[in-house]
Amino acid sequence: MQPVPRHKKRAAPLPAGRARMAVQVMVLPSPRCLFDDPVQIRVVGLLPQQAVTLRASLVDESGELFQAHAHYRAGSSGELDLSCSPALGGSYLGVEPMGLLWSLQSKAPYKRLAKRNVLTPFCVDLEVYEGHGDMSRLLGKCTNERWFLGEGVKRISVREGNLKATLFLPPGPGPFPGLIDLYGSGGGLVEYRASLLASRGFVTLALAYMAFEDLPAMPEILELGYFEEAVNFLRKQQQVKGTGIGVLGLSKGADLALSMATFLPGVKAAVSISGSGFNSFIPLRGDGFTVPAHPYDLGRMKTSDESGLVDFSDVLHDHMDPATWDCRIPVERSLAKFLFLSGLDDRNWKSDLYCQDAVQRLQQHGREVEFCSYSGAGHLLEPPYLPLCQASIHRVLGMFVHWGGQWREHAKAQEDAWRRIQAFFWQHLMDSDIPKSKL
Repeated sequence: MQPVPRHKKRAAPLPAGRARMAVQVMVLPSPRCLFDDPVQIRVVGLLPQQAVTLRASLVDESGELFQAHAHYRAGSSGELDLSCSPALGGSYLGVEPMGLLWSLQSKAPYKRLAKRNVLTPFCVDLEVYEGHGDMSRLLGKCTNERWFLGEGVKRISVREGNLKATLFLPPGPGPFPGLIDLYGSGGGLVEYRASLLASRGFVTLALAYMAFEDLPAMPEILELGYFEEAVNFLRKQQQVKGTGIGVLGLSKGADLALSMATFLPGVKAAVSISGSGFNSFIPLRGDGFTVPAHPYDLGRMKTSDESGLVDFSDVLHDHMDPATWDCRIPVERSLAKFLFLSGLDDRNWKSDLYCQDAVQRLQQHGREVEFCSYSGAGHLLEPPYLPLCQASIHRVLGMFVHWGGQWREHAKAQEDAWRRIQAFFWQHLMDSDIPKSKL
């Protein structure tokens, strides 16, 4: 069957004697950058007031296509600058300099954009099409290479003792602040946040603790000694400043970060992202004690008839019931500094409520603590410009889980949280502000 030919709109003729320049799409200051770098996207060579559509496309390592588009109208000089030109429709509205990145969405539902191999970039194709219609006439394009490993950063696989980890070293002798990076109960060895942090001047150890190589998918118990081994390994690295290290964690990794800061004296600062103040799902065994898992009932999970998504927000027993308090992490005993970050639209669990309880306990004991909750943000608070994932499959549970979040609000939260995390660790591990070269 022959395709039906499309009729293309013809642009108005140019005034006599005026040569039209070719349409160019530009990414400034450079088309090659780190993934967490904001960029300026400009288009030149358009007609005055010309209606155009900009589209961003990215193919991930599994071949999944993510796209976003927005309608614009050129200015009187035939230029567009996304830092000041408003989108008139499409994936987002208004002035959003990085909207084409944070609104990327997969064609198939419930896909999460995450980087598996940090040694290669994500390549984002930026195209400009005539009009606000079917995107049949391409006017110009360019590619933005977005890397997860800065120039000179070393990636070292670690299989020392019991450890299953990857170490990222910034270039130079240091000393640098040292961090351990923990992801959630989906398990695996997740490297892209650690590699970006190393690119910003932190010696970072991405640490697996379940569902990786010979680590069980759902351990019956987690050993505090394993995490202590990671602390000791990081502290003996020559480039790490010797005053103590930091830990950051997401979800289950967040309560492990709190436990490490409470029970391991080498940890000086901890960041909890979408976490809680109690030990979740898996008991944690230390030297002569065990913190039990907070009780839960999977019978209380709700599955949507329409979407099939699972809502876990009610499965945990009431955290204010004294019968559950032996599962609390006694953060108030710690001398470490704490930063709690949570989204008010977290549909995985009530992280904002759970974090408030830990913050109040710290404040009652005169401890220094920072707490920031974000309206419209979901559970998966990631480095900036990774698009919101409202739902995806949980690799261990094998269920499609609702994470929550609203697109624009979640994107703004990720930008703010990323700045806060870096400033917090620079302050408490190096007693300084973020160096301007790391911004």
